[in-house]
Amino acid sequence: MDLKGIPALFMRGGTSSGPYWNAKDLPADVAKRDAVLLAALGTTDGLTDEVDSAQLGGVGAATPVTSKTAILSRSDAEGIDVDYLFAQVDLKRPFVDTNPSCGNILSAVGHAALEMGLVEAGDPVTRITIRNTNTGSLMEAVLETPGGAWSYLGDARIDGVAGSAAPVIMNFLDVVGSKTGKLFPTGERMEEINGLTVTLIDVAVPMIWFRASELRLEGNETKAELDNPKLIARMEAARLIASERMGLGDARGKVVPKMGIASAPRNGGNITSRYFVPQDCHPTHAVTGSINVATAATLPGTVVAEVSTAAALSSQSFVLEHPAGQIVVELAYKDSAEGPIFDRAGVVRTAKKIMAGEIFVPSALLD
Repeated sequence: MDLKGIPALFMRGGTSSGPYWNAKDLPADVAKRDAVLLAALGTTDGLTDEVDSAQLGGVGAATPVTSKTAILSRSDAEGIDVDYLFAQVDLKRPFVDTNPSCGNILSAVGHAALEMGLVEAGDPVTRITIRNTNTGSLMEAVLETPGGAWSYLGDARIDGVAGSAAPVIMNFLDVVGSKTGKLFPTGERMEEINGLTVTLIDVAVPMIWFRASELRLEGNETKAELDNPKLIARMEAARLIASERMGLGDARGKVVPKMGIASAPRNGGNITSRYFVPQDCHPTHAVTGSINVATAATLPGTVVAEVSTAAALSSQSFVLEHPAGQIVVELAYKDSAEGPIFDRAGVVRTAKKIMAGEIFVPSALLD
């Protein structure tokens, strides 16, 4: 046979979707693994560099939020249950980016780990400690498993997903300095790049935040309005400089640092946010980006805090307004000798198992 099937689960995690793999079923060699992922999602056939941005030959759906994938394994580290590697499969070139993480795809890791037998279900809940191997950060997924049985149906709703589902509580434990090791990698809470006032902050994901007003925006524009080539080009030029300042190197062709636009809330929340992935506006909002903006909003002196209604340096339920609705982030601060410092953040997400089976790729990729 010239095609070979690899076991996979196809799942929705939060407002993203993609295949979830057991690491043992994929090539250990990174180049071969990436070729498999490109073929599986359909950006290429895995054998050549010819690109199909429609991803017709794979399970990708030709959008950034549906060209994602997760690789899981039982962790050998003490106190950690599952290792999770996230991969963003490019739509326009044969490239797999494992530099960032994804909190939405993470939302289904707990269920996928149960489905794969990587962890055992408890009663009445199962707490799964997950290490994101992209960044080394830790998360805890809390799933409802009465009698040791898990389900996907329930009453929890998240904006951007139709209907309701069983809740997944995601607690992000050590997200400060996720890639740079510092909360403010440059030591500044506000600085100037190309005539724009920005904040460079690394919580859950490195980000550059812009003032909506300086981009001649209201800040509550739709995704279609923000997917403007001139606007994206101006922001991207600043992002490339920001990446160098943050110690992340040349960001050309890479998805971190991410970009965000902050403005005042409109619908009773604490802020209006628009998140970019990074050359397109996210249709809703990334979970990691939500934690980033919530934290930045509670830190005086940032471009986010100046338009936020959140209390400074305080534990609270932070409500973020995005293009499809809202996300609530439970922020926790703790006391220290230097005063209150950010401790952890929690969000409620949902997940769904869509398909279980095999995804077929050229057999030559697995030889």
